[in-house]
Amino acid sequence: MAVGQNKDRKVSCRFYIGTSGYAYAEWTDAGFYPAGTKSKDMLCHYSGQFPITELNYTWYQMPKEDTIRRQLTQVPEGFLFAAKLTRTLTHEIEGDTWRREAGAYRNGIMPLIQTGRLAAILIQFPPSFGRTLPNRTYLAKLLDELSGLPLAVEFRHRSWAHDRVFMELSRRGVTLVSVDEPELPGLFPSLDVVTNPDLLYIRFHGRNTSGWRSGKLQKQFDYSYSEEELSHWTMDYIQPMSSKAGKGVIFFNNHVNAQAVENALQMKTLLSRCGLKTA
Repeated sequence: MAVGQNKDRKVSCRFYIGTSGYAYAEWTDAGFYPAGTKSKDMLCHYSGQFPITELNYTWYQMPKEDTIRRQLTQVPEGFLFAAKLTRTLTHEIEGDTWRREAGAYRNGIMPLIQTGRLAAILIQFPPSFGRTLPNRTYLAKLLDELSGLPLAVEFRHRSWAHDRVFMELSRRGVTLVSVDEPELPGLFPSLDVVTNPDLLYIRFHGRNTSGWRSGKLQKQFDYSYSEEELSHWTMDYIQPMSSKAGKGVIFFNNHVNAQAVENALQMKTLLSRCGLKTA
């Protein structure tokens, strides 16, 4: 479903497929990285296999210009980055300090902006962030503070699955992140809603229901999608959405044992079979 767009608009969407994070020691054991690969060399190897990555560390710590510039020297021309917004702006919000945090974040990722390598900033909220008046007010202020940047919002709480939310994101030119995750009470559902004609943003978290209930990340993201499951997503969600935006990014977050790598490569093959363009 597209919000606020011409239904007859035809767009040739190009998809960039990658994984959420890349610096996993276990990916060496799984065979993706050559034996002995150091963490500082993983991005160089990764970028030889994929055209984009989602930066995880920017959620844990504020990005720094020097670090970003160094990463840019490790990837080929045209390689793109999506960057998670730091947790002090989404999960650990304190008073009015978030405004300074937002400014520091913008400065930290400036090299990606200047070089045209920033696909999007991922604003990922926790399941506890429901659609209350204080949260709606905060989100509006945060989007204002980050205006001018390519923004994508991922909700985990089902209460945000509302037409009024979609219309406001569309008005602001902000992408609603489409997710695949377990069908648990309260979690945001899988939707084909398109709020930004410039960008589709899709994340595959896996369907490990018991892992999600455990709260342990290593169990939560331990899942391997079958070809049938990915085919279903391609036909029922990605294909319909592809005619409504010019670019799409797809990330696999089921990183345990490099399952994300395998599924990302499968997805690229499936999209090609359907006649969809991939980078």
